[in-house]
Order: sequence, then C-alpha cells, then structure tokens
Amino acid sequence: MQIPVFTVDAFTNRPFSGNPAAVCLLENDLDEDLHQKIATEMNLSETAFIRRLHPGDDFTKSSCFGLRWFTPANEVPLCGHATLAAAAVLFHIQKNTNSVLTFVTLSGELKARQVEDHIVLDLPLYLTYPQVLQEVEELIKTAVGDVIVQDLRYSPDTKKLLVRLSDAYERSVLEELQVSTQCFLSAEKTGKVKGLILTLKGNSSGKHKGHDFYSRYFAPWYGIQEDPVTGSAHAVLSSYWSEQLGKKEMLAFQCSRRGGELKISLRNDGRVDIAGKIAIVLKGNLTF
Repeated sequence: MQIPVFTVDAFTNRPFSGNPAAVCLLENDLDEDLHQKIATEMNLSETAFIRRLHPGDDFTKSSCFGLRWFTPANEVPLCGHATLAAAAVLFHIQKNTNSVLTFVTLSGELKARQVEDHIVLDLPLYLTYPQVLQEVEELIKTAVGDVIVQDLRYSPDTKKLLVRLSDAYERSVLEELQVSTQCFLSAEKTGKVKGLILTLKGNSSGKHKGHDFYSRYFAPWYGIQEDPVTGSAHAVLSSYWSEQLGKKEMLAFQCSRRGGELKISLRNDGRVDIAGKIAIVLKGNLTF
C-alpha cells in the first residue's frame, strides 16, 4: 500500500520553524489501528488524515472532507496547526479549486479558506472560567516555580489550564523559562487538566512590539512535551485576551524554540478565525 504523505510547517512561511504536521491523503479506507501506527512512525506532534467522504469525491474538486488528528500517543479532538497543514496540502499540492474547504471532524465542521498568503481557519471559540489556585497549585509550582502568576483560568471544553504570568515580565522571561513537563502528570491531581497554557500580555514598545500576547503550550498528557505553535490553544487564548484587552482583532506569537505567529479575528457567531502562513518541506509516500 502507498499513501501520499507531506510535512508542512504551519504558522510560519520559513521552513524548519512554526509547527510541523504530517498530512496523509487517504484515497481508500485505512484500517483503524494503522492511523495510530502511522502517527507514531511520523513522530510529529500531529499527523492529519484527510479522507474522501463519498466514492466520487476528488481531492482537487471536492470541497468537503473527513479529517482526523493523531499524536504519537493517541487521537485528539481538535488540532489547529494540522488543520492548517491539511488545507495547505489541498490548496497548494492538490490545487483544490474551491475557495472554502470544509472538514468534518470530532469538533464538528471546520472551514478553511485562502486569504492572500494566509490560510484562515474557522475554529470554535472556547470560554475560560476562574480557577481556584489551591486545586492546581502543585502543577503550577512544577511548571513555573517562583514566577509570579497574575491570573488563572480553566477551559472545561478543552481541559486546558491557562496561566497568565505577571504583566511586569518581558517576553524573554516566558521564552527562557525552563519547564520540566515530566512531573506534570503526577503533580496534576484533579484529573481535569490535559493541556497547560502559559501566557503573557504583549508589549506595545520595544523590539517585540506589535504582538498583543505571547504564549507557550505543554501537553504531556497527550505525549507532547511542548508544542511549537498551537491553534487549539489559541481558540482558548483568543476569548481570554479579547476580554482582557477589549479587542477582537489580535496578533499573537507563540514563543517556543521554533516560534510562530497567528492572526486572530473574533467573529460575531461565537467562533474565531485564526490565520497563519505555511511552508511545505516534504513530499513522499508511505509504503507498507
């Protein structure tokens, strides 16, 4: 069997930065267990599988496809950067002729469209709620040590904990923070956290001016120590920072080692448009 496979760096236009995802085009049904085996083999934070929904569908002409995402450890309900990567393969490699693509996923229907040199994802917007420190104190201490925390929120829909660092800190504090994720699982006693977001308000002056907020994202519960650039985390961050800053249009930067930029626009229908650039770095075939 041969399956076309691509590696796409998402939320960047420079190869070897942003967040890499593998994308597989499934012409035929794939045995259920092979999805996970392939994702483990690819060993990227996510592998996306695009499938045709009907026998007559075509990767060039059809506008609606099935989409699933797998980490090296398990299937996940939502992945922004791998959706961006999947859309990039259809638009740029398959030369799909539609202006909007629809993906049927575990998180409902997601739409992607091209706007100039960006691909725009229409994602759910997830609200956050105040989180009591005592419940997650050990996890936060493990993650940030003595760094001052200004706010603490929880997103029940995504099981993500949002930790806002003090506005007194510069971006460099977040970038240089040594986060040891191997102790997260034992430190998290509630069982309700599956992802940890560290975030910091942007700086309107200095060399990094222009970004409204910064973040880093950790998900060892899904086998991901640190994710380079995370669309799904920004579906949470967007609602929080929009409320805090009083803005619906924002520019975000995820300051992992690879780094990536996201353009954010809150919609009037309770969803969020998250736009990013892409770089396709590998084309080939899986053979087995």
